[in-house]
Amino acid sequence: MRYLILLLVLVASVARADDAKPFNPSDYPPAVQKALHYANEECSGQDGGAVTFAPDTVRKVDLTGDGREDYIVDFRDTKCGDRETNYCGTGGCVMTILVTLPDGSVRQVFDGYVRSYKILAPPMKRAAARTIRFDLHGSYCGGFGAQACVKERAITATPFAFKQP
Repeated sequence: MRYLILLLVLVASVARADDAKPFNPSDYPPAVQKALHYANEECSGQDGGAVTFAPDTVRKVDLTGDGREDYIVDFRDTKCGDRETNYCGTGGCVMTILVTLPDGSVRQVFDGYVRSYKILAPPMKRAAARTIRFDLHGSYCGGFGAQACVKERAITATPFAFKQP
């Protein structure tokens, strides 16, 4: 009986995986589509062929605490033809953060190279901005490439960038 239940769960999981919707840039607002278009421009500029986006290239999450979906576009697993590292380098991979404004428009607030990131736990205060911990190239902390450089930033509608000292 246990094996039958396990088999049914396995079959249901495989069926759900087959129903997974392929990544479609047109599922997102124009500002997000514009950020995704960067990948096409970069790839065609290097005669790389077709761009393949990973299913999780765009992440929807309320970062500003206003109840609206914001977007993180992460090119970490995006491919340009057969090349997997077109959008990454020693400084990390291209990442764009876009926030939804009260009027429904979407604004880019960050665009840069990030090695990794982590959205920290929501603050206890309601409607407060979420903080992201960024792992950056060591030069952003006055060091060199391999050195650790961690910066945190609360995400609001105000654009920001990391500067090298």
